[in-house]
Amino acid sequence: MGTVTLGVSIAVPEPYGSLIQERRAGFGDPAAHGIPTHVTLLPPTEVDSSALPAIEAHLASVASAGRPFPMRLSGTGTFRPLSPVVYIQVVEGAAACAWLQKRVRDSSGPLVRELQFPYHPHVTVAHGIAEEAMDRAYEELSEYAAAWSCTSFALYEQGTDGVWRKLHEYMFGGDDDGSDVPCQITPADRPASLSP
Repeated sequence: MGTVTLGVSIAVPEPYGSLIQERRAGFGDPAAHGIPTHVTLLPPTEVDSSALPAIEAHLASVASAGRPFPMRLSGTGTFRPLSPVVYIQVVEGAAACAWLQKRVRDSSGPLVRELQFPYHPHVTVAHGIAEEAMDRAYEELSEYAAAWSCTSFALYEQGTDGVWRKLHEYMFGGDDDGSDVPCQITPADRPASLSP
């Protein structure tokens, strides 16, 4: 059946998500429009596609044990020089994100993996671009702030075109209608009538 590359994340809802995505593109990050704005719970992970049903059942179980929590973003941070990333800080909701990501990667589940770095919830706004552009992202978004009630997380698959697309949203408490967080539209998925 082959393999697929999956990720699990909390979507940053509208209008914040698209605004941050546009700012990321404006800094010259070529990946901006292929990655909906998010807080990672599971980084890109290659799995056998036959494992998808077990993965979906596992994530539904994690979500059923979760409860909505306040999320607040404020100011910028960076992982440089260790990693070429500038991000917006998660200043409220970080503990809940850490709890979720630990359960997503639980040793009893199908998504066990070691992390390259200790888990640090954040929203990437620049990755692997020129240092000057990274500095600009750090400065220009230093006053950025957003807040919302986090009610879900989602499973994404990376296509062969490099674009991440949502496969399923998991609502906390087991309600998985996915209606609370609107999906961000990537340029590859945008109907002609919505194109700028």
